[in-house]
Amino acid sequence: MNECLKVKKNNCKNCYKCIRNCPIKAISFNLNQASIVQDECVLCGRCYVCCPQHAKVIRDDLPTAKRLLEEAAPVYASIAPSFAAGFPGVSIEAMKEALCALGFDGVEETAVGATIVKAHYQQLIDSGVQPIVISSCCHTVNVLIQRYYPEALKYLAKVQSPMQAHSASIKREHPGVKTVFFGPCISKKDEADKYPDIVDCVISFEGLSAWLAAEGVELHLEEVMQPGGRARLFPVEGGIIRSLGVYHKDYRYLTICGMDQCMAALEDICAGRISDRCFIEMSACEGSCIGGPVMSSGKFSPISSALYIEKQAGNTDFQIDMPDAALLDKTIAPQPVHTPKLDEQTIAEALLRIGKSKPEDELDCGSCGYDTCREKVVATISGKSEEVMCMPYLMERAQSFSDIIISNSLSAVVAMNEKLQIQQINAAGCRLFNIGEQKKVLGKHISMILDPEPFLEVLETSQDIHEQKVYLAEYAIHVSLSVIHDTTFHVVLAIMRDITEKETAREIKEARDQRTIEITDKVIEKQMATVQEIASLLGETTAETKIALSKLKETLRNE
Repeated sequence: MNECLKVKKNNCKNCYKCIRNCPIKAISFNLNQASIVQDECVLCGRCYVCCPQHAKVIRDDLPTAKRLLEEAAPVYASIAPSFAAGFPGVSIEAMKEALCALGFDGVEETAVGATIVKAHYQQLIDSGVQPIVISSCCHTVNVLIQRYYPEALKYLAKVQSPMQAHSASIKREHPGVKTVFFGPCISKKDEADKYPDIVDCVISFEGLSAWLAAEGVELHLEEVMQPGGRARLFPVEGGIIRSLGVYHKDYRYLTICGMDQCMAALEDICAGRISDRCFIEMSACEGSCIGGPVMSSGKFSPISSALYIEKQAGNTDFQIDMPDAALLDKTIAPQPVHTPKLDEQTIAEALLRIGKSKPEDELDCGSCGYDTCREKVVATISGKSEEVMCMPYLMERAQSFSDIIISNSLSAVVAMNEKLQIQQINAAGCRLFNIGEQKKVLGKHISMILDPEPFLEVLETSQDIHEQKVYLAEYAIHVSLSVIHDTTFHVVLAIMRDITEKETAREIKEARDQRTIEITDKVIEKQMATVQEIASLLGETTAETKIALSKLKETLRNE
């Protein structure tokens, strides 16, 4: 089966935001690229919503839906009641009109299926066979329990979701039809895959918006909306409980929304800390389905979205033919995720590799995406993360490398702020300027040890100096000076290489060459005078001889 959610590698920028937002850490990193661990993911969609580079891609089932419409069998649309929040101001009648324009033979509300489901929930509560009843509408919650809290599986209502109940109802009423579900949820695609005989295709509200736009179908807005069945409340927080209408006196009714809250509640349930009889409406999304990851509007507004749903809902139920309870049964088997058991020594060794040798080194800063350093190294050992994902470790290592390089450099290095106050000076600098201890000059102005003129010039002109030969008279040394102004970090860096020995040797050679030239010059002058006398006696010109000797003289000077 095709993956419902995957990563577009070219877009992934190694930011770790998806792992920070994934409540179960079903993201692995390899060679600085994220990938979704399909066997661990529960398709809550948080990585999809938070990804700043849009690197998470939802499977496009629009071609499947279009192909169904081209085939001979009639195709019915089941539209989730949360559409009222995703398409504000659009009534169910306007939505039906738009979907029929796309080619659907019939359009019905998934809230009809929700009416069937809530009636079965009521029967389950009234029977009292389960002390705790967890709603089964949210496929992400179902998978979360299957994979991470299998001990709570006995409390999960083995009842079809409204999407399934409605699609099955349509197929019983209209044999041979195909069904396409529209909703705000990624995990419904996976639910349809796992129960292929019920729902034929799932399209998100985002996908529906794009489809309508591509076909030029407009949605008509209405100021006044006719309320329908109260099962339309299902997608809002507490909506399932509100739609029940009748409450059993022996049960408490609780609403849990959001992955973190669901996980905390399941921890309590599995630990046996819940002694009261409870019906728990559980949804993986904040605010329930109206906070789904693929709502058409793209942003969840808890108040206005809930109000749109309220306008669509009524105080009575849809008229339905209640199917036999057996037709609503749903098989939800445990699928526990294997968690590696690691001994303390293995974890300690992994921590040491990222510079954490003692408990206080474990900052638990969360920059890698994991809540604790120990959780992070367990993921590294399991192959899901890399050591370099630890930001403090990378910074300390980079700083360490920088310090090692600077400390062991044969050149003097002085780092200053833009006020030319010394922030750092290495050992070579201390030796060059006869400074006993580094701390004597830290925080002092550079003029304490050097002429500030070159540094002021670099700050004023924004032109760095590269290997300029400078004689420091106060230290009687020659240096090759480079001055660099880093405007990003507001640092002025001076690098000085002692070239005194080289310059002294050059000066000695220049003095020796100069003396040689002077001696040669005198010899040439005397020889030219002699040649001129001889040439005069012979009556010959001295021009050619003079030119040749002058060239020889110039050659010696150049050397």
